Amino acid sequence: MRPSFRLLHHDRTCQARTGLLHTRHGVIETPVFMPVGTSATVKAIPQEFLERLGAKVVLANTYHLFLRPGEEVLSQLGGLHRFMGWDRAILTDSGGYQVFSHRGLRKISEEGVEFQSHLDGGRHFFRPEDAIRVQETLGSDLIMVLDECTPYPVSQQEALESMRRSVRWASRCKDRHRRPEQMLFGIVQGGMFLDARKESLERLADLDFAGIALGGFSVGEPKPLMYDLVERLQPYMPLNRPRYLMGVGTPLDLVFCVKQGIDMFDCVIPTRNARNGTLYTSQGKINIKQSRYRRDAAPLDPECDCLVCRRHSRAYLRHLYVSGEILASVLNTYHNLHFYLDLMRKIRQSIALDSLLQLERELAVRYSETA
Repeated sequence: MRPSFRLLHHDRTCQARTGLLHTRHGVIETPVFMPVGTSATVKAIPQEFLERLGAKVVLANTYHLFLRPGEEVLSQLGGLHRFMGWDRAILTDSGGYQVFSHRGLRKISEEGVEFQSHLDGGRHFFRPEDAIRVQETLGSDLIMVLDECTPYPVSQQEALESMRRSVRWASRCKDRHRRPEQMLFGIVQGGMFLDARKESLERLADLDFAGIALGGFSVGEPKPLMYDLVERLQPYMPLNRPRYLMGVGTPLDLVFCVKQGIDMFDCVIPTRNARNGTLYTSQGKINIKQSRYRRDAAPLDPECDCLVCRRHSRAYLRHLYVSGEILASVLNTYHNLHFYLDLMRKIRQSIALDSLLQLERELAVRYSETA
């Protein structure tokens, strides 16, 4: 089966749209938020819970899986879906961001990336062709080209050189791609420079990728700068391809960027914050570790129908967290993912009713720009 993407509706008040992304492992309604399962697991959440939450796709990371358990093991065990017991869609990132984040352990050349494992210090060389080969071995449904994630800040010349190398790598990835049932995404780079980003988009358009991703955001740039660039890039994004904004973001980020026509998101914010005791509710963020919740018998969010809010009090959730109980991470993560996935459902419904701007105004009352 060849994957496909079909647009359903455009919100008449902005650039937001709904669509259906067809994969071998199910149909994904867009806009969609993808829980991050870097090492073939969403931290603290069993796959059965993800199914209950209605997650249709999760993200895993090629770099981490290449290092552990390794390409050979995953091949012998039947690929990533069978390995992790997940029969819905999987997107694998190529590892470009991880190479970026381990700058002291890597060396970039035209041929590829030489890097030192953060696990055991072993040295590896990863070419664009290797990134595609490994992802084909994994058998993920949505795969990414190898790119160089530009840090912030850099000069315009550095951003251009990095972006053009990423485009050349993207071309090599496209040439190596052999499995039509996997949807291959190109990744737009270019730092925080609009002209470099536009050039990247134009060059990737010539390569005719099945999807397009905006990489190199959430790397330390000011939030207004990210918003401005995403908005100004919107007219140059391909109309009939899924658009993926990598590594973003907060609830307000999601709504703002959906307004600019973005279809797909991933971010560690809901799961990482859950493990740190920060929970998202219809009334805003709650820091469950605060002492004021010690005797609070109310549910975490009276408007939420997730199993955590139906069964447990704020006092109990605080007790679990301050006691260091593992169950705190499980319940907090479940709730935060429910909030994010439910927010995406509300976003899709609002687009269908041409009312996304109203939803954004309501959300902004409860969440600041740093939420």
